[in-house]
Amino acid sequence: MSNELLINVTPTECRVALIENGTVNELFVERSAKRGLVGNVYKGKVVRVLPGMQAAFVDIGLSRTAFLHINDMVWPRNQPMPNVFELLQPGQVLTVQVMKDMLGTKGARLSTDLSIPSRYLVLMPYGNHVGVSQRIESEEERVRLRSIIENVQKLHQLPGSVIVRTAAEGIEEEAIAQDMAYLAKLWEYIQRKQKSIAVPSLIFEELPLPQRVIRDLANEQTAKIYVDSREIHGKLVEFVDEFVPNMKQRLMHYPGEAPIFDLYHVEDDIQKALQTRVALKSGGYLMIDQTEAMTTIDVNTGSYVGGRSLEDTVFKTNMEATQVIARQLRLRNLGGIIIIDFIDMQEAQHREEVLNQFEKTLEGDHAKTKITQVSELGLVEMTRKRTRESLEHLLCESCPTCQGRGYVKSAETVCYEIFREILRYARAFESQTGFTVVAHPQVIDRLLTAEATAVADLEHFIQRVVKFQVENLYTQEQYDIILS
Repeated sequence: MSNELLINVTPTECRVALIENGTVNELFVERSAKRGLVGNVYKGKVVRVLPGMQAAFVDIGLSRTAFLHINDMVWPRNQPMPNVFELLQPGQVLTVQVMKDMLGTKGARLSTDLSIPSRYLVLMPYGNHVGVSQRIESEEERVRLRSIIENVQKLHQLPGSVIVRTAAEGIEEEAIAQDMAYLAKLWEYIQRKQKSIAVPSLIFEELPLPQRVIRDLANEQTAKIYVDSREIHGKLVEFVDEFVPNMKQRLMHYPGEAPIFDLYHVEDDIQKALQTRVALKSGGYLMIDQTEAMTTIDVNTGSYVGGRSLEDTVFKTNMEATQVIARQLRLRNLGGIIIIDFIDMQEAQHREEVLNQFEKTLEGDHAKTKITQVSELGLVEMTRKRTRESLEHLLCESCPTCQGRGYVKSAETVCYEIFREILRYARAFESQTGFTVVAHPQVIDRLLTAEATAVADLEHFIQRVVKFQVENLYTQEQYDIILS
């Protein structure tokens, strides 16, 4: 499956789109004022230890303290889990790495088990084994790579574990040795810097987005890498020459006047990825709702009635939905708990085929996923590893009117709230002669029309005059009651 990488650069942000077989499947955004933190190494200080959670809050110099759980710390795994107080004390200085960015109100997630990636390898300085990516299936190739790593690791006297990445498959020993030499120098630099800087401080910063995606995503299936910035193209040429020489001929500067994302319809896909409803080609559709706790995806047949029977229509719609859901998970970068409500299928064979198809489409996902069986109600529970913010959280903010709920109280409901509030005021302030209601235009309009009789009855009951004043700047739920 061929793919292309499109790198769009402006002074304020960098965006990268992964195009697979002509379709946008993943999008990465990094803004100059808010770069991602995953992979950064910090010298931090323990602020508070939480024995009930077996965790601690650590100050690494960010706006919010970061979170460190005992499962993400280095301790002998062949021993029972220690109490967090055996490993951490308030004021203790630590070298930590960010595993997950700050998400919503949560601080960054940390680990003391450092992981330093290069093009073909990942160095974990505190480990003691050699691992090979599970995506490299050939046992002969796995044995070859293990042998190379063990030999080169001895040569560079590099401590810890080394994990061989998928990109190393078929790569010659010389290139892997160069990668190992780079990691050895980088680890030496980190050790040296962590001894000399103050607390809290940044020790090592992960590569910028363009270099990072080439390191992590570019492979033999990558046909072209287009960059629309001449300056960044020059920097990437230097990076590719040093670390990924086989990509040099595929790295190209895009000089066209038409924006590169428009050329590949990426902008349209971004706008669609921010909508709740996703259309299926057959006429069916998905409804995707992202909340703090989980993401729910509902599959509907919509206008599709093309099957020979209802069961056939449902089955075909669900099969098509598996492809679209897998793509939307990647494009929107949805993570955490995901519940998929496929349309109910009566036949067990159909449920099994839908699940198998879904598992197959998820194989191309770079994030780790785990899914359950299709229940009789058509529900599939799954998890997808979340290391960065979703596209919606990255590009959007909560609606100031509804506070992210997705709805506001109706004008009728607000009118009745106002009536109750006036009655409370009438009992509390007996000497006042009347009230003025200040509210949104639609609320005032309803009070003067549909609720006019109710207003007259209220005035008669409290023996006071109620006046009205429009405030265009108020939201529909906002109102004030002023004592005359």
